Amino acid sequence: MTMQPLAQAPHSLLAGVKAVLTDIDDTLTLHGRLPAEAFDALWKLRRAGIKVVPITGRPAGWCDLIARQWPVDGVVGENGAFYFRYDDHAKKMIRVYAQSPEERRANTRKLWTIAERVLKDFPGTAIASDQAYREIDVAIDFCEDVPPLPLATAQAIAEAFHAEGAAAKVSSIHVNAWFGSHDKLTMSERFLAEAFDIRLETDLRHIAYCGDSPNDAPMFAVFPLGVGVANIRPYAKLMAHLPAYVTAGEGGHGFAEFADAVLAARAQNA
Repeated sequence: MTMQPLAQAPHSLLAGVKAVLTDIDDTLTLHGRLPAEAFDALWKLRRAGIKVVPITGRPAGWCDLIARQWPVDGVVGENGAFYFRYDDHAKKMIRVYAQSPEERRANTRKLWTIAERVLKDFPGTAIASDQAYREIDVAIDFCEDVPPLPLATAQAIAEAFHAEGAAAKVSSIHVNAWFGSHDKLTMSERFLAEAFDIRLETDLRHIAYCGDSPNDAPMFAVFPLGVGVANIRPYAKLMAHLPAYVTAGEGGHGFAEFADAVLAARAQNA
């Protein structure tokens, strides 16, 4: 599959967007920061009545803040381990997990045994600096706060977890590992259905997904309006599924480009 420039996306597809799911790191952010254009794009989408949901590998602690303070309708975190949604009227955080507390505790013990071995076997890696705020997975840093290691190293780390029966995904900065059948797609589907009665079987063409790296490939395989920001290009040969479209801009600038295209298409239909 070849990624087409976003400018070639059908007007009808863009105008019909009801929900935007988006990765955070290197999709909304750029070089570790959230550009003003990207944050403004979130506001503009939400004001237009479009549901906006970050789908991220970032930890529960971060997701609590994002759900409370960002202009979003909820967040799926730790690669599908949970969703958080803040009810503004009730002043209450709704937290839904893929696993019971007992399962989470048992899986955490198994994960750390593997993670400690991974750190010894792959010099230069480290436990991610946001690990203290995680509830489900273990994140191995190969690029964020350590000198960057080759992507091949990250893939080898993922395989080390796979060999022990764990799931593992490579992002642009971390290898996230967990035990369980959940992933970004399963929890996104559950969240949209439970919170907004938006269902993949009937609304698939009205849901967009934006991402930038190999761990987004399963999402791109499902959504016709899959959009990669420009910095996805170095990963293209490593991905089983590519987005249908790619922006000209990188990171948050590319996301803002996508949001503007959606809003322009809707305005033409008004």
